[in-house]
Amino acid sequence: MGSSRRILGTVGLLSCLTLSALVPVADAAAPAPAPAPAPSAVRESPRVPFTQRYQAVQHGGVVRASNSSISCRSAESPQAEPCPEVQKGAAGVNGDFEMFYDEVDKDPDTYNSTRAELRVPQGAKVSYARLYWGGNLRVGEQKPPEDNGRVLVAEPGGAYKAVLADTVVGHHTDAGSDAYQASADVTPMVRKGGAGMWTVAQLNIAMGHSEVGAWGGWTLVVAYEHPQEPLRRISLWDGFESLAAGAGEASGETVEIAGLNAPAGSAGRAGVVAYDGDRGTLGDSLTVTADSGRRISISDAENPFNDVMNSTITEFGRPSFVRQPEHMNNLGYDADVFDLSPALSGGARTLNFRFTGESQGQFLGVLFVQTDARR
Repeated sequence: MGSSRRILGTVGLLSCLTLSALVPVADAAAPAPAPAPAPSAVRESPRVPFTQRYQAVQHGGVVRASNSSISCRSAESPQAEPCPEVQKGAAGVNGDFEMFYDEVDKDPDTYNSTRAELRVPQGAKVSYARLYWGGNLRVGEQKPPEDNGRVLVAEPGGAYKAVLADTVVGHHTDAGSDAYQASADVTPMVRKGGAGMWTVAQLNIAMGHSEVGAWGGWTLVVAYEHPQEPLRRISLWDGFESLAAGAGEASGETVEIAGLNAPAGSAGRAGVVAYDGDRGTLGDSLTVTADSGRRISISDAENPFNDVMNSTITEFGRPSFVRQPEHMNNLGYDADVFDLSPALSGGARTLNFRFTGESQGQFLGVLFVQTDARR
């Protein structure tokens, strides 16, 4: 995101929004959704409040594969670091570069494609899988929103299949950007395809240069069962919320996950997908408050407490799976997993996750949480 643009001016600051998950009556996934409609039939909304998509208590866990779909090609600002250095992790914002699609499949019929490894443990059974994708439609060009609800997905060693959005697509326009997020249940596909390199192509994102900058990417979130792993509670939440520019502590987004019943000393992790966060633009944060009222700042070596949404794809502060390409600074796309254990030291029935926006603003799309459960 560029350093001198107006963002989210028509939205204003978000008021605090709290959402509570009910304790499930059975340790099972929600019923499967109806078959996906055609993209033109999927409703869009400029704001999609965060709601629980899936919850289960089972022996197993949650993993994800993720990658951005567009990166820098050349610098447009004299102050910008060289593109190769930014891709390796130097501070840099997408609005300072001419942005161009990543393409790894050598298929002349696709104009963007990236891969990432899904590490489902051997012997595990996939209980739920959901694919999220999104980006900015307005940069040097304007992409039509009619294509927001469709991507191509190839399982490890397989051919492309069209995947259509099966729920409301978040689609928000303002003076500088035209941002969206779509998603689809892909459980049968992931059960069949399993672990390995997954490819996602044809994300509807714009290339070029503007003060706002281009961004876009995808994340595949997978819950699994494995008899040899601890009993855990898995919660997947999603929506499409804008974190207003300079929101700080006065405003933000709060997601409350209740009914955890996590014992003292539990292990846990929290995953976040966000759009248009900039590496080196400060002010964004993620804090977690448990029942005791103690608030913990969630951060790690690659995601500082005041720049937590900084265009990285990491787990506990380091890369955890193979990606093609494997940029450290993904220039506007975040898909990070954080260590939640410090917030669970005294146990927890409820966790409140609070997100605040950087000085330029950003978009929040996905939150998934894994915690130990009492036997």
